[in-house]
Amino acid sequence: MSIEVSNESGLDVSEAELISVARFVIAAMKVNPGAELSMVLLDTAAMADLHMRWMDLPGPTDVMSFPMDELEPGGRPDAAEPGPSMLGDIVLCPQFAADQAAAAGHPLEHELALLTVHGVLHLLGYDHAEPDEEKEMFALQGQLLEDWYADQAKLFHKERQTEKDRRLLDKSRYFDES
Repeated sequence: MSIEVSNESGLDVSEAELISVARFVIAAMKVNPGAELSMVLLDTAAMADLHMRWMDLPGPTDVMSFPMDELEPGGRPDAAEPGPSMLGDIVLCPQFAADQAAAAGHPLEHELALLTVHGVLHLLGYDHAEPDEEKEMFALQGQLLEDWYADQAKLFHKERQTEKDRRLLDKSRYFDES
């Protein structure tokens, strides 16, 4: 799975974390592992321009998604038989997200992870224009984000245990030499 990130926002953002959450969601949603994703991070002026051009809405927004392949059977990257294909582009505005994060009382990293999940789901055809769609998409979004955090915690503990094991084995060499 290829995920490229281009940060043109001027803010220091963990690209590795964005890739991690996107990769997790794509795998959890059973998308073909050969699918490709592009993520672009823009400043508020560039996002406002994109928002006006594509949505005819003034001002910046937090996230926009641009699917590349037809979201129909046989044309979806998550269909049973397709080969690798370009899933699409997710465009994030970290400054806009920072303002939302501050208002919600959580870190920017959490907001960007949430928006990445949201963007991937849009690429897969999920929407929230209707109340039933919104309920389904937001529930799935929350579950995927929660699962990613749990996966990150397991990975952290596994890496921590590996480091403890390495240190213990290194110390045991001293006992063998005495």
